[in-house]
Amino acid sequence: MLVLSRQRDETIMIGDEIEITIVDIRGDKVRLGISAPRTVQVHRKEVYEAIQRENTEAAQVPIHDVSLANRSVKQPGPARLGGNGQEKA
Repeated sequence: MLVLSRQRDETIMIGDEIEITIVDIRGDKVRLGISAPRTVQVHRKEVYEAIQRENTEAAQVPIHDVSLANRSVKQPGPARLGGNGQEKA
């Protein structure tokens, strides 16, 4: 782990596109400003871990549950044709 000392209004660069600026320091709390491209997701660690847990749980849905869920969505069936080649209702 890299440990850096910074003062208020000083910035740390991660790569060419991510800037972390010390916005405020009050007691034992530090406020950070983060500038990153929209394609980079930025989360507090506890939020990131909750998202990962939810994704893992969603991926473990039993196969039979998924097939039941798919049955509730009506899929269009093949067109039925009458004797004259016209589509029947």
